[in-house]
Amino acid sequence: MAAWRLRRAGAALAASSAVAVALAASSASASDPSAAALDAARQRVAQQGAAPPPRDAQLAALAGSTPAEPLDVLVVGGGATGCGAALDAATRGLRVGLVEREDFSSGTSSRSTKLIHGGVRYLEKAVFNLDYGQLKLVFHALKERKQVIENAPHLCHALPCMTPCFNWFEVVYYWFGLKFYDLVAGRRLLHLSRYYSVDESVELFPTLAKNGHDRSLRGTVVYYDGQMNDSRLNVGLACTAAVVGAAVLNYAEVVSLIKDDSGERIIGARICDTLSGKEFETFAKVVINAAGPFCDSVRKMANSNVVPMICPSSGVHIVLPDYYSPERMGLIVPKTKDGRVVFMLPWLGRTVAGTTDSSTAITMLPEPHEDEIQFILDAISDYLNVQVRRSDVLSAWSGIRPLAMDPSAKNTESISRDHVVFEDYPGLITITGGKWTTYRSMAEDAVNAAVRSGNLKPANGCVTTNAPISNYFLYLRSRNEGLGKRLAHGYPFLEAEVAYCARHEYCESAVDFVARRCRLAFLDTDAAGRALPRIVEILASEHKWDKTRKKVELQKGREFLETFKSSKNAQFSDGKHNGKT
Repeated sequence: MAAWRLRRAGAALAASSAVAVALAASSASASDPSAAALDAARQRVAQQGAAPPPRDAQLAALAGSTPAEPLDVLVVGGGATGCGAALDAATRGLRVGLVEREDFSSGTSSRSTKLIHGGVRYLEKAVFNLDYGQLKLVFHALKERKQVIENAPHLCHALPCMTPCFNWFEVVYYWFGLKFYDLVAGRRLLHLSRYYSVDESVELFPTLAKNGHDRSLRGTVVYYDGQMNDSRLNVGLACTAAVVGAAVLNYAEVVSLIKDDSGERIIGARICDTLSGKEFETFAKVVINAAGPFCDSVRKMANSNVVPMICPSSGVHIVLPDYYSPERMGLIVPKTKDGRVVFMLPWLGRTVAGTTDSSTAITMLPEPHEDEIQFILDAISDYLNVQVRRSDVLSAWSGIRPLAMDPSAKNTESISRDHVVFEDYPGLITITGGKWTTYRSMAEDAVNAAVRSGNLKPANGCVTTNAPISNYFLYLRSRNEGLGKRLAHGYPFLEAEVAYCARHEYCESAVDFVARRCRLAFLDTDAAGRALPRIVEILASEHKWDKTRKKVELQKGREFLETFKSSKNAQFSDGKHNGKT
């Protein structure tokens, strides 16, 4: 964990350097408004001590809009795409608001695979099905992968991923396939893929099994994709959007959409500040619906007869101790014996493994089923030389993927991993589908559609391709406040971070911190539970909570952590992987 702390500090310094280099390299001129806007955004983000406006100021900005002086854009949804859209629109010089009914990244965007990837599987489909559409998806994702890493180097990095081969056909097949992946990436390549012998592979990944299940390892092919801290990146997007002028507000639920007098166009939303219970109206020329799995609920506020767009899919992941995988090498099996993909990746000092892909109902707090956890454990045990035990599971969670279907399509074959931008009611732009890797371009498409719909007059075009995401933790100081202790043994998170997030990152609850400002709930559910009382105490001091509120926060935190199925709160259906020898 100490090494992780050093890497974390080094990444933060790299982020600061990246911003400085970007500023030095900029050559904006008055005749190029987009370059000038990018320069201005970079300067505001890079300014030492820069922090988003307080929550009260953001609420006042939203409530202060009127039919005569509306916002240009109101974004509904504080996930990756929604916050990306707010940042995009704000850097175009538009008046922007964003509301999220829970916390930023409280849904799908915090429960991803943590990979920033181009889509090796999509490339395989493109080749074998001669599908140019799939190939375009890969080209596009590889372009965005590089940009995400460059814009947020303190939260994203390249990760080598090892693919085991158990016969010589697989060696040739994966070698050629991944070389083609390199070729498609072109100048956006992270690093070249290469073949490693059996001995080299085991040296790089010591827990990889050489033999077993009537097969012998013939070597591995290692290629590179990206990895991120997803919710920290999402919160960074929200805060960066606020710094450049967007009014972003979490715990603000849209209760209804406002239509013009003729009832023919959406002109705003009625919003409930769920922290105070008070309602207010926000007016905007265009509303962007970026509510992820819940986007159909927003669409039904405009028209109760709309055709649903979302086909929800569940993805379950588990977290294991660090010895399951080496510090800087992942393991990805593109096709297991039942045809699924399984992976093990180092992440924040632990190992994340997954995943499943099954239909599910849409809920606020999805929970993994025990059979899904067992599937992942069974799948990875086929490739390891260590005993895989259910008692080693430190955390397990489920996320809902909002697979999208274009409502204008004639059949359901249009369901895909690509995104859909659609205006099925004037003034309401819906953006859904896609994946984390392409959030920036999805946001760009949504804002472009909003500009067309509302006949908006942005000062410049999209500049987010090269817009850095700031890391405000660079400027974290304890200031002798007695907040220098760690929150949990073996983890680097400090008490001072709780206070900082409450002051500068819109951290309004214990769950906000333990799940999305630090990642303790995802890394080690039991450690998160032990840290909860101290987190509540610090937040109570920052937000002036009374005893009743502190008790409520502690209870909500414990209920939230119960949805993360660590070995401690697991319900075993049989004796598999239960630690028995």
